[in-house]
Amino acid sequence: QVQLVESGGGLVQAGGSLRLSCAASGSIFSRNRMGWFRQAPGKERELVASISSGDTTYYADSVKGRFTISRDNAKNTLFLQMNSLKPEDTAMYFCAFAYSDYGGFNAWGQGTQVTVSS
Repeated sequence: QVQLVESGGGLVQAGGSLRLSCAASGSIFSRNRMGWFRQAPGKERELVASISSGDTTYYADSVKGRFTISRDNAKNTLFLQMNSLKPEDTAMYFCAFAYSDYGGFNAWGQGTQVTVSS
């Protein structure tokens, strides 16, 4: 069973940066697709970025050029570097795991709150 623990959220002014981390348990981390989702109050959860087992990345249009997803397989850790933050980036951010590079994600962490003030 995979366990995911996010950290790094907080309050930041617009234009600022944050780096989210996700510590994953289990030795299969490097062979699996990982992602970051976010959910704002009253909105559906959306995929922000993902990275495949072969390190192919995907970004939502709203964060392209501002966010960078990366992974450290030796430390079983996933990162999301967020730059040029906007108030509309305010949301709970969740780390996610998928058994396959295809299809949906299978597990999520508890989330870390990101609040961007204007």
